[in-house]
Amino acid sequence: MNGTPRGFNRFMLVLLGLVLMVLGAALLALAAIPAFARWWQDWAGRQVVQLGDLAAQTRMGSGAGSWIWLIVAAALLVLVIVMVSWIANQGKGRTNVLFDRTGTADDDGAAGKVVLSCAVAEQALKSALTERSDLLSASVTSYDFRGEPCVRVRVLPRQGVAPHQVAGDVGALVEAMDALLGVEVPVLVSIGSAARVRFTKAERVR
Repeated sequence: MNGTPRGFNRFMLVLLGLVLMVLGAALLALAAIPAFARWWQDWAGRQVVQLGDLAAQTRMGSGAGSWIWLIVAAALLVLVIVMVSWIANQGKGRTNVLFDRTGTADDDGAAGKVVLSCAVAEQALKSALTERSDLLSASVTSYDFRGEPCVRVRVLPRQGVAPHQVAGDVGALVEAMDALLGVEVPVLVSIGSAARVRFTKAERVR
């Protein structure tokens, strides 16, 4: 529902996994296959010599370093900028406005603008859900999905609680909120589970 680039994230995870798999296979081959280890030593030695010659040919002056390091530094800077931009794009899509309407004098005799904050719906739903003893936790967040505000309700029921019952109760709360606000808001109900559900017991008064 949010603006996280999931496709790009999956591509990066697959690419990183392939790179790590190739590196792991190469290290295993170096340790287990003597012929491959000898070939690697010969090949790496030639590459080191070529890099040394290239560094000597690209010196910027007597006693100065190679200009290749400037290119490497610029490439690393670009990589850092790309990574910062990628991190900043994670979780985007949040919105603060649930309803926005500009009225005219023909509506009720007075022109004006009505802005309903998402905090109204979030606090109303979360307040009602946190009072339930059959839920371990509940979170309510608002997102902008294709230009339309939407609300995501995520609940974590205790062990033994029927998910369909929780979904029905949350749906009833959403319908009551729509009737109260006079606005029908798309809502995504997410019922999660966690390992701590099995180890957490409901509090009882004895």
